[in-house]
Amino acid sequence: MKTQLQITPKERAQRRQEFIGRIKGGAAFLFAAPHAIRNHDVHHPYRQDSNFYYLTGLDEPESIAIFNPQSKKPFTLFLEPKDKTKELWEGKMLGLEGARQKLGADEAKSSHDPNAFEEAAIEALLQADRLYYRVGVNTLRDQLIFSLMVKAAKKLGRTGRSLWPIFDPSEVLGEMRLVKSANEIACLQVAANITAQAHTEAMRYCKPGMYEFELEAALFHSFRAAGAGRLGYGSIVASGENACVLHYVNNQRKMQESDLILIDAGAEYEYYTADITRCFPVGTHFSPEQKEIYQSVLLAQKECVAMAKPGRTLKEIHQHAVEVLTEELKRLKVLKGTTASLIKSEAYRPFYPHGTGHWLGMDVHDLGRYYEETYSNSRKLKPGMVFTVEPGLYFSADSKVPAKFKGIGVRIEDDVLITEKGHHVLTSAVPKEVEEIESLRS
Repeated sequence: MKTQLQITPKERAQRRQEFIGRIKGGAAFLFAAPHAIRNHDVHHPYRQDSNFYYLTGLDEPESIAIFNPQSKKPFTLFLEPKDKTKELWEGKMLGLEGARQKLGADEAKSSHDPNAFEEAAIEALLQADRLYYRVGVNTLRDQLIFSLMVKAAKKLGRTGRSLWPIFDPSEVLGEMRLVKSANEIACLQVAANITAQAHTEAMRYCKPGMYEFELEAALFHSFRAAGAGRLGYGSIVASGENACVLHYVNNQRKMQESDLILIDAGAEYEYYTADITRCFPVGTHFSPEQKEIYQSVLLAQKECVAMAKPGRTLKEIHQHAVEVLTEELKRLKVLKGTTASLIKSEAYRPFYPHGTGHWLGMDVHDLGRYYEETYSNSRKLKPGMVFTVEPGLYFSADSKVPAKFKGIGVRIEDDVLITEKGHHVLTSAVPKEVEEIESLRS
């Protein structure tokens, strides 16, 4: 399933033009993600900051982008100059000329020259009435930016103005990233296809007596063999009661034939990630209790997916999931009372403690507001938005439920694209009907 689909330089240039238009009158400073130390002098594999990569296409650390809409050359990129010794150890570097020719930078300067960045930053501030910079990520960087604002303010003389107001560029970029382009949707579909194939293979491969990490390894092999760049997030391979831990990542348990296993894993392709959760028996068939709970979650999940269309909201979809699951909890004799009163008192929350979905894109929990400008109304879905639908029920060993349900956790998750006429499930290739899953398992 290997492919070479990519976001084009032309599309990145269009993104920069839109971003510059949205921040007109201001200036933006975006920093690359640093190398993360794993231990001693060993680094984790590098993954660029999503916002930085979205606008620049540069996946090298120690880089900075300045966007100054008031300048004739609004896009300046600071990056490491070519270094033959470093290239010998770590591979080819883009270099300053490459940044101009391949990435479309109006100016490219060395990130090793602190004076170059200081001069460009102060110049941009002097022409701006506000700054777009994400505070709180790096304390030393924050101190640098604040000191540059003080230096720039002194150059203004006695104007009576305070320092520049600071806005998080993620608010602007989140709105841009929320509605996907055709190329982005294509990348997400590739990620979904790779992930769907891996989940399906895991259903075939799993055997009683295996350890959770063996399935985790099989998933990763399938991702990489199909052309995925990396994991979209840490894989959850949770058997038995581990499935009741929402973000379980130890993946160490030996699986038993009577277990139900929950796998939440996604491949990342060209910086876009899928996010799929499936549950299946470690043996060949669901037990009657596992099947009952699974069918309850599947009912909610399918009805919520069917609701996805322009004009709907994630809040409405979540509310429907709560209604269906509360009814099912009553049917399972876990809860008693009227559905309305149980929802009002949130009696369902010990068994369904999370939301029903989130935005999906370059990050597994992607940027973008969930509410309209006033934050009082859930925003309406539009074509091009991609999100997850993932209801679940979790009955830990110490929960107050019938003994036969204790230790069972179920979540079913698909990735959904809103289209002009309704929706398209990007991850539909993964089986989720009981009969399909049992056929694969046997």
